[in-house]
Amino acid sequence: MSHYFDPVPASGHRGGSVALTLPDLSMTLGTDRGVFAGSALDPGTKYLLLDGPRPDPAETGALLDIGCGYGPIALALARRAPAATVYAIDVNERARGLCADNARANGLANVVVCAPDQVPDDVSFAGIWSNPPIRVGKQALHELLLRWLDRLAPEGHASLVVQRHLGSDSLAEWLATQGYAVVRLGSRRAYRILDVSREGRA
Repeated sequence: MSHYFDPVPASGHRGGSVALTLPDLSMTLGTDRGVFAGSALDPGTKYLLLDGPRPDPAETGALLDIGCGYGPIALALARRAPAATVYAIDVNERARGLCADNARANGLANVVVCAPDQVPDDVSFAGIWSNPPIRVGKQALHELLLRWLDRLAPEGHASLVVQRHLGSDSLAEWLATQGYAVVRLGSRRAYRILDVSREGRA
């Protein structure tokens, strides 16, 4: 069985498109089988983009989308903060190809699409946004989040959207045990938006 977090999806291609329509932007994004929410925009992702924190429009630093898929979060960040550099990372090579194509098609030259290990070691992030891949399993998810949250700038914040029945509350509790400050910013239709910062973390 092929999963959206497989490096090379086993499923055949079946291209399509998804409309990303928000109050401040509208884009058409190419999709395919073998990537997360390839047939329709995931409701958690849309909730994060509608009601979650937005980047400072004047931001000139680096922003990060963990698990970019075909790019809805990364491209929205790039449009909302045109002077920032948005790193869009995913282990799935098909997702990365789609995200890069969608950035080009929408004229967003400030999106850097790459595999996780290709992000330069000296880059820290003013902000992180993610609909994280919960289904990779708890240990893998924890390792993934610690890897990138540790690269938040001192004043940076991460915005995560997680379904309640997939463990949003337990994830928030675990992040707190790791020394992060965690605040629930909102809840809708069983989704939670969590704000995570380095406050209090050594």
